[in-house]
Amino acid sequence: MIVEVPVSIGELLDKLSILRIKLKNFSPGPKRDNVQREHDALQTVADTRGLRHPELETALDQVNGRLWKVEDELRVLETRQDFGMEFIALARAVYYTNDERAALKQRLNTHFGSSLVEEKQYVDYRAPGATEPGGSTLGGD
Repeated sequence: MIVEVPVSIGELLDKLSILRIKLKNFSPGPKRDNVQREHDALQTVADTRGLRHPELETALDQVNGRLWKVEDELRVLETRQDFGMEFIALARAVYYTNDERAALKQRLNTHFGSSLVEEKQYVDYRAPGATEPGGSTLGGD
């Protein structure tokens, strides 16, 4: 059975990006076969509607790839019960990177005129003079 659910265009293209990363990282077998099946079904939807933006899709692949690595590294540290500075930096990187991801999804929604959009509302952690994980200084708004 398949349930069809309306989603924003950014959400669809983000899901495809994540599925591409899974296809690169999963070993052959039933799990990868399921990922391939889902990818193919969603790619057909995107293709039949002309939803292609290579530049933003590549950027989304890069951001989602970074998230994949960060979350893997966090899980390794979690198994070691190592919650030191590296863990803190990686945990911070998750929400900074997710914010990049949300901005790309919003750009895709705007570009394609998506009638559905994903809205976010969080505490503003980007204080002037604060630093991102990795040490670069944030300008603040």
